[in-house]
Amino acid sequence: MSTLWHRGLLSDPQAALVEQLLSSPLLVEDLSWGLTDTKVLRLRSDGRDFVLKTAGPSNFHLVREFKAHAAYTAPLLAHGLTAPMRHEDRTLRMLLLDYLPGVLCEQTSSADDPDIHEQAGQALQLLHGQQAKMDESYEKNFIANGVKWLDAEHRIEPSALAAARKIFADYRPEPVLVVPTHGDWQPRNWVIDQGKLRVIDFGRFAIRPAQSDLARLAAQQWRVHPELATAFFRGYGDDPRELRSWPITQLREAIGTAAWAYQVGDTAFESQGHRMLRDSLELF
Repeated sequence: MSTLWHRGLLSDPQAALVEQLLSSPLLVEDLSWGLTDTKVLRLRSDGRDFVLKTAGPSNFHLVREFKAHAAYTAPLLAHGLTAPMRHEDRTLRMLLLDYLPGVLCEQTSSADDPDIHEQAGQALQLLHGQQAKMDESYEKNFIANGVKWLDAEHRIEPSALAAARKIFADYRPEPVLVVPTHGDWQPRNWVIDQGKLRVIDFGRFAIRPAQSDLARLAAQQWRVHPELATAFFRGYGDDPRELRSWPITQLREAIGTAAWAYQVGDTAFESQGHRMLRDSLELF
């Protein structure tokens, strides 16, 4: 088959595998963000659409996707809330999924719709509710990772940098309950089709405290519309945020956002990270 169908976005071995899996594949669109080496391609074969994800050998996001789809998406799949995995190849760094029809919630008024947030709460409870265990080292590693972000390249103001370093130094880690988490639970990873929410992109999947999945929402949609949080917890159940550790979770999320966005050149997201940092420091 001609290599032109993938427009040079795949290696020859990757393209050959796709041609084994799909009959006469057609590249419909390139959905990649372009900020990292992750490629997200919408393909079509025999009247069905698929999503193909690839990434380089040092890209940890794809490894997290492999782990999530191999062992943790079953409850969401049972309710039709995410895409089934059709094939994975860890050597070629490829993941093939069904394509979910609809539009990204972030691009519509649904991002501020209480019903959608209630659905998001219900979906997240399915993911979180699979298992829970105590982790003796999570918070220690969490703080160490936050310090690494502070030591990396960024444009965090010196006063905020000093304040964050002191807060991390003073924090006393404790054992915490951890669950399967999505890692980027927000409207840009929710697809809406005829009012129904579905979930995409498990590239930040990990076993963490449940409250970590609320950090993006709290810093974005819930900050402006607190009633959306009420709707969310109507779907999710109890509020997992803890008085002791929630502020440090928001601080760590803000630092990671500001530093990562600077490093990949996403200025809008970087600005959000700096605003998140100012907000989080006010909690201490």
